Amino acid sequence: MTARDQRSWVDQALHEHDEHQRLDELERGAGGRRQLPLADPEQQVLDRIDRARRRRPRVREERITMSHGAGGKATQTLIEAIFLDAFRNPLLEPLEDAAELTINATRLALTTDSYVVKPLFFPGGDIGDLAVNGTVNDLSVAGATPLYLSTGFILEEGFPVADLSRVVESMAAAAAAAGVRIVTGDTKVVEKGKADGCYINTAGVGLIERDVTLGVSRARPGDAIIVSGPIGDHGITIMLARGELDIEADICSDTAPLNGLVAELLNSVPSVRAMRDATRGGVATILNEIAKAADVGVLVSEDDIPVRAEVRGASELLGIDPMYVACEGRLVAVVPADEADHALAAMRGHPLGEQAAVIGHVRAEQPGIVQLKTAFGGTRIVDLLVGDPLPRIC
Repeated sequence: MTARDQRSWVDQALHEHDEHQRLDELERGAGGRRQLPLADPEQQVLDRIDRARRRRPRVREERITMSHGAGGKATQTLIEAIFLDAFRNPLLEPLEDAAELTINATRLALTTDSYVVKPLFFPGGDIGDLAVNGTVNDLSVAGATPLYLSTGFILEEGFPVADLSRVVESMAAAAAAAGVRIVTGDTKVVEKGKADGCYINTAGVGLIERDVTLGVSRARPGDAIIVSGPIGDHGITIMLARGELDIEADICSDTAPLNGLVAELLNSVPSVRAMRDATRGGVATILNEIAKAADVGVLVSEDDIPVRAEVRGASELLGIDPMYVACEGRLVAVVPADEADHALAAMRGHPLGEQAAVIGHVRAEQPGIVQLKTAFGGTRIVDLLVGDPLPRIC
């Protein structure tokens, strides 16, 4: 390469850099976003993340991968680019855990979920009670009293009838404990090797009796963020139950119905802004959903996030952050700052909320970004899950 060619290449690179920077500044200016000095490297990173999130979602893969079911970035992109784009309507667009319907002045909540957990039976539960509790919890965090469930079974040829009876009995017990009825259902059988034993789909209907309006888009700067108890129990339990890892730990799934805990919270603090149960993608995903939907920043403290020592130890051995590990009996609530103590007291008064804790706050700074104060005193960005370290945990 001659000196003239080298100068031409450098000039072109500088021109492209300046052009990208000009377009970036125009984009931020059009959105009315606050700009900080470009000399701040951290701010430049945050700005790039913000711009990437605001682009129209597009599925780049030609085929579905396991990551599309992990609850992170790939799942969010799939939902927004494929399903939401095709089915868009005002009832779907909030993308809450349950849709709110109004029929003859009666407010209802409707939700559906499918369960493909592996293994089917694990310490603390099985696919049956998981299916009931998961649907009950989706209705509960929508502010509804769960009433009726449907269930659909997809069974593999050769699946033991004794195991099916065990699953069904578990579902019946879970429904009785949650105070709901299974009122309709369906059964399909597929060829051997096509369904991994048993898959279950459940749908649920609940009645919204309280004068509440919940949604992650309602979060406001200053609000407190509360988690109802130790996180990560379910996901780590499933990983260890598969027997693929030579790790022993006294950990059980936290699968449980949250309707009683939610009732206690709403009775004490009707001004709750939002609730989500921390399933796929864990607490980290919920925090990102809050930040994106409400266009706010979220700051949480690592020292304040309850994690059992056994779960933390297993997570470290597996190289997994507990923030991304699924729970099946934990919720995240956003409440006004002046109601945080009342909310905490109400949750701690219920057996499933005895270890509830305020883990952080909503803030106006860095909208769309979740940051974590580490135990070492620094901060790091908590982004959406990219890969799929915990497939088929629910």
